[in-house]
Amino acid sequence: MQPRIPRPTVIAAIMVGLTAFTLAGFLLPALWYEVFDRHDPGRILLAVAAVAIVFALYGRLLWLNLMRRTAPGHRFGLAAIAVICWTLPPLLGTDHGWGNALLVPAGLIAVVLPVRPATAVTAAATVLTPAYGIVLGLPALSALYDFAGVPLAAFSGYVQVWLFHVVQELREARAEMARSAVGEERLRFARDLHDVLGHSLQAVALRAEVAERYLDRDPGRVRKELTEIQTMARDSVRDVREVVRGYRATSLRTELDGMSAVLRAAGIRCDRPEVSPELPAHVHEPLGWVAREAATNVLRHSSATWCEITVDAGRDRVRVEIVNDGAPRRAAGGGSGSGLTGLAERITAAGGRFTAGPAGDGTFRVTAAVPAAPAPRGAA
Repeated sequence: MQPRIPRPTVIAAIMVGLTAFTLAGFLLPALWYEVFDRHDPGRILLAVAAVAIVFALYGRLLWLNLMRRTAPGHRFGLAAIAVICWTLPPLLGTDHGWGNALLVPAGLIAVVLPVRPATAVTAAATVLTPAYGIVLGLPALSALYDFAGVPLAAFSGYVQVWLFHVVQELREARAEMARSAVGEERLRFARDLHDVLGHSLQAVALRAEVAERYLDRDPGRVRKELTEIQTMARDSVRDVREVVRGYRATSLRTELDGMSAVLRAAGIRCDRPEVSPELPAHVHEPLGWVAREAATNVLRHSSATWCEITVDAGRDRVRVEIVNDGAPRRAAGGGSGSGLTGLAERITAAGGRFTAGPAGDGTFRVTAAVPAAPAPRGAA
């Protein structure tokens, strides 16, 4: 079982909480000193209000950008944080940690601003922050810390938000791939079920009609047809189970035998061509489905008296052509049907070509050609 991934809002809330913990390390020591050591109500009120506003603005801006709700007005929030943080040291003094407030706005520069403006603002802040600290009387070591800390904080903020968005995009892509796989499996199942049941049920119906014709004249023939119906029904049940499992393998030779037998039983002249035993294994399944669906179409959609099957095995490709007479000159409904569409998908997936349609002289021609060499994996 795969580990359950927290929702994006939960991850974003954790990131905002961790960022607030980092800000606390910059600002709370100085606020602690104001509350518990100086005991100046005016300074305490100013410090508490300023720190609360910085925490609220910082957390809101980070949250909105994590949720991809960036707005041009967010730069005003960044400006407000910068003004507060750069005003606190001269008002409350640089001792006891208020000088750390100069670094706080740097973490939001690349989060709120686009890349190019963020780069320019970060470069300017890298120079101005230590210079401002020196003017305020901060030690040289603190100024050097600010010089290195500004670009590091800006880069860290950018990477934090960028990684969050990348993870979310990967999660959405995985979910989309899962939905696509489910949709493809449904199409495959529907196509296979149509091909299996369409042919089998048509053959069963045909055998039942033949048995009904000889019911009073030839009991032996009726018994033979009923036996064939039982065999076909059992084979259909087996085929459906194999389709559900996804393991069904079709043989061209077997399908051509069944096709010619069914058509001859229906009174349609059809001779099964010789199939070379040297045919590549990968051509049997797609071309076998062509033979199966073609037989179904001949029985259901034509008044054929003959059907001609040709198998041509060349060096580069294996080609099957099935032609029958009695085809209507215009297809009913104006469509090719889901069976022929499924065949086209199968042959295309195997790297071949498929055509089907009336020839204009009362015949219907189905042609499928598959490369003799297997298609590369993933070519479909």
